Amino acid sequence: MATLAVILLFDGFDLIDAGGPYEVLLTASRLQERDGDAPQFEVMLATPGGGDVSAYGGMTLTRLADSDMIEACDILLVPGTIDVACALGDTGLIATIERLAPETDMTASVCTGAFLLARAHLLDGARATTHWEDLPDLASCGEVGSVVGGVRWVDEGRVLTSGGLTSGIHLALHLVARVASVDLARRTARQLDLDWSPDPAR
Repeated sequence: MATLAVILLFDGFDLIDAGGPYEVLLTASRLQERDGDAPQFEVMLATPGGGDVSAYGGMTLTRLADSDMIEACDILLVPGTIDVACALGDTGLIATIERLAPETDMTASVCTGAFLLARAHLLDGARATTHWEDLPDLASCGEVGSVVGGVRWVDEGRVLTSGGLTSGIHLALHLVARVASVDLARRTARQLDLDWSPDPAR
């Protein structure tokens, strides 16, 4: 059975935070199909209510799934944003994360998406990371156990966070390694022409 990965979008999200992991998971599945195997990942872009959203800079995404209609998924991925305060004020977005996270095997954030996981009480007592510029703010928000710098991602089992922007690509490759194999993650990285290590500190 395919692993359902839902990437939860909202107005002002950083495009590479969502697009990088999207490309990683699709590429991993494409390589499996090339080998004659069933694809591992089904990737869904969703918004609360299913409406269109515009990424930071104005690129608009349409024909998105309605996250309100999703009862459960295997991976929930939350991208970051420049305007963290605005996203934190989106009660529908936070409520969606709070509802879906308990029904997922893994909930992951990219960059400042960690603040949204924190607001949804997913980082209580947990280690987490985010963009290097935002580490002090995450540490002082009172909604996270401890903050880790100098790594591309932090894996706390069911909850994972990653550093800034392109670190989300490295995190997504780690998800491929966890769900499928390190070999498939390495092959995917090679296909993407990306240097990747299973060590988050590299």
